[in-house]
Amino acid sequence: MFCIEEIKKLVKNIDGWLSDKEVELLFNLGKKCSGKGVIVEIGSWKGKSTICLAKGSKSDNKIKVYAIDPHVGASEHKKLYGKVNTFREFENNIKNAEVDDIVIPIMATSEEAAKNFTEPIELIFIDGAHEYELVKLDFELWFPKVINGGIMAFHDTMSGGPKKIVDRYLYRGNKFKNVNFVESITFAEKQNNISLKDKFRNMYILFLRSIYIFYSFLNRNFFNGKLHLPKIFKIVLKKILRFN
Repeated sequence: MFCIEEIKKLVKNIDGWLSDKEVELLFNLGKKCSGKGVIVEIGSWKGKSTICLAKGSKSDNKIKVYAIDPHVGASEHKKLYGKVNTFREFENNIKNAEVDDIVIPIMATSEEAAKNFTEPIELIFIDGAHEYELVKLDFELWFPKVINGGIMAFHDTMSGGPKKIVDRYLYRGNKFKNVNFVESITFAEKQNNISLKDKFRNMYILFLRSIYIFYSFLNRNFFNGKLHLPKIFKIVLKKILRFN
């Protein structure tokens, strides 16, 4: 059994963009997979999120994790770093974390990989390119492959393309229930049919997320991290968004 604090320590020095709470969420999402389908990750970078998903999987049912990334960087990476090739570092990190036995790297774009991917998916984490049209493409390519009851999760959903996609398809759509968010990750359960109650809950969580984004904006731009969410809001979030 893996201790979540050990996982956080393990991935701390791996280059990537996950908070401790997001690390814990991905670990738990991987852990909850039952084996009805595989785990897929779109956008692995150097393996930080891959390790979280895989460690969660190995702590229970040892579901395969397909890590899809061309390893040449998305557009935002190229702007920051220029020409990159991250596969060797990804490979070393996966091996050092001792998850290379269940992680299957696919060096391809999301679109290329989707063409020949036939296994049912129980959990998919989408964290590739963040432009709206590209996130939309990822959604359209992979949504049909996710089993009924499976989880779709998206990173960096507080702004830009990922935010627009989760707003449109997860919060306001008719194919997801139990929409949740942990910091910048939004995730939901795919369902062929959802009730009016499910729709109302999704809209309520969307309202809570709007408050969260507003406070985060104020905190980041005007209060230097010293502004805290109201206690009642934290209580409601903890109760409504409880996943464990």
